[in-house]
Amino acid sequence: MTHQAGHSGSRLAPPRLVRRAVRGFAMALFLALPLGQVQATVPSGPPTFNTNPLTFTNRYEPFVPRATKVYSGAKSGGVKVIILENYLSETRTFQLAGANKKDAVVCSILREMEFDNNQLVEDSLNNFAEADNGTVYYFGEIVDIYQNGSVTSHEGSWLVGGPTRDSDPPETANAPHPFVFMPANPQQGDVFKQEDLFPIVDETDQVVAVNQTVTVPAGTFTKVIQVLESSRLDPTTEDKWYAPGVGVIQAQAKGETSQLIASTLPLMLRSP
Repeated sequence: MTHQAGHSGSRLAPPRLVRRAVRGFAMALFLALPLGQVQATVPSGPPTFNTNPLTFTNRYEPFVPRATKVYSGAKSGGVKVIILENYLSETRTFQLAGANKKDAVVCSILREMEFDNNQLVEDSLNNFAEADNGTVYYFGEIVDIYQNGSVTSHEGSWLVGGPTRDSDPPETANAPHPFVFMPANPQQGDVFKQEDLFPIVDETDQVVAVNQTVTVPAGTFTKVIQVLESSRLDPTTEDKWYAPGVGVIQAQAKGETSQLIASTLPLMLRSP
């Protein structure tokens, strides 16, 4: 999955008892709030895309065609990392199970390339759409893993509906529906899954902090939320910091860090 989606290899979900405890804690907070403040921040039912799924109003997962973001970081062993994200103007259409063909969902495509010590190691195409309620949904990704300049695998590839194009790797996993990538109004304690196709991909996300101020080479950002990513596929967890109008500005896992160093997203979108 993408740097946006937590593609650090940290895909270990908490044990079942821990997940139950998290849900119970979140429910306790929900019941303790005054009635006027109660709101469902993570949708649980099937999403609807009756308006324009290509128009992103979600503050923490913006999408502006032809924009670019650049990250710089490092891995264990002194490996220097550069991550390039390109918001493409091309789109891809997905058919939801049980829906009429006229109700197909058009998705925006984010291309992410990771370079380790100036060598391309991964190139992925990630598909997103915004539902009517402002939640951004993840429709899957096609992943090319590189070694010495050649594609060696497509590990982690999955799409809603599976491979439907000649260019899709035949081993691409078939997801029955899209997954919540970012709630419309994320709150501390929210838990959601950006990927849920174990053992192909698996990720659980929890909003562990809000209203943070974070400084990275690209600038100082306020009203930042911190999201903890975990997976049943990897014991390593990862923290990511999302800023309004920008998305991920910093990521940190054991032995690996990255920070946003440049962005061409419109300046007006960066204000909290």
